[in-house]
Amino acid sequence: MTRPSVTRTFGILTAGGDCPGLNAAIRGVCRAAYDRYDMHIIGIANGYRGLIDEDVRILKPEDFSGILTRGGTILGASREKPFKRTLVRSQPKDYEIGEDKVTAIKENYRKLKLDCLVVLGGNGTNTTGYLLAQEGLNVVGLPKTIDNDIAGTDRTFGFNSALAISTDAIDRLHSTAQSHNRVMVIELMGHKAGWLALYAGVAGGGDVILLPEIPYDIKAIGRHLVQRAQSGKAFSIVVVAEGALSVEEAKMEKKDRKKYREQTAAPSIGYRVAKEIEAETKMETRATILGYVQRGGIPSASDRVLATSLGTAAAELLARGEYGRMVALIGDGIGSVDLSVPAGKVKTVPQDHYMIDTAVSVGTCMGV
Repeated sequence: MTRPSVTRTFGILTAGGDCPGLNAAIRGVCRAAYDRYDMHIIGIANGYRGLIDEDVRILKPEDFSGILTRGGTILGASREKPFKRTLVRSQPKDYEIGEDKVTAIKENYRKLKLDCLVVLGGNGTNTTGYLLAQEGLNVVGLPKTIDNDIAGTDRTFGFNSALAISTDAIDRLHSTAQSHNRVMVIELMGHKAGWLALYAGVAGGGDVILLPEIPYDIKAIGRHLVQRAQSGKAFSIVVVAEGALSVEEAKMEKKDRKKYREQTAAPSIGYRVAKEIEAETKMETRATILGYVQRGGIPSASDRVLATSLGTAAAELLARGEYGRMVALIGDGIGSVDLSVPAGKVKTVPQDHYMIDTAVSVGTCMGV
């Protein structure tokens, strides 16, 4: 016997970058909504772009069956940002296409007779969800990102899987670094927050960990690596978040920093740090950019559990008609927060976080 539900029909989309656990979360939402509450489910293709273009389909049990272990997303994703205003030069006057996109979303939401829109994504996705809620739409959000940087939840699904992949890569670099007596630099994702680099660096025994939150001093890094070499440790592992920056760069305006980096002729921070280390220490240094490998493949057992739990919790919010919220892991339980909590925010690593102290306590250099 099905239970009563305030929500009868909802749309579901995945936006932003893909990550392990998206399909598990889709399954969690849809199975609970369909089996327990007999809700009608509209799958929206390619994130918010699908809602703009009305690229949708009805989801049946066969669509969300057998997808628990699959990587990626059966719905597809895009980085469409409907509230981003883009000025278009046209005749007889200029106009901003952002307004047209938001209008299209609202019209299609009503045309499809949706009671709510469920959005699975990171900071940008949930921020857009909050803005759509301000426009009068009912929205429920789920937090996914390998960066673990969404405010309001203790952890996002995707993080644990990426952590395992990154740690395995660091483990593999150890053998090469040791064989050739090299300094190996590995660049991990984390543009504004260094959670992944910090945890993977500690798990993989990184000798240096560089985060966006702690501007680094290349001389401090050089001293640390030279001291290791002098103590008989002829190789080192340097873990760098993609958003890491030097003390000098931290003092610059964004546009000045961009010009400065263009002069280095290095494609990314990993290569820049490798060049700086080699110049500072004269040690042979190599860089590895792990890239999209971090967020591909099947989700870990932990992410499957978290994604499923968040998904079923989202279905409960739908049933109760509790809109304008994002489900979240809070302590040891699953709860929810208002969508205004994650909107426009990035959860960075606090300077006094215990994991930083853990890293320093085992001899890791944090770049200072």
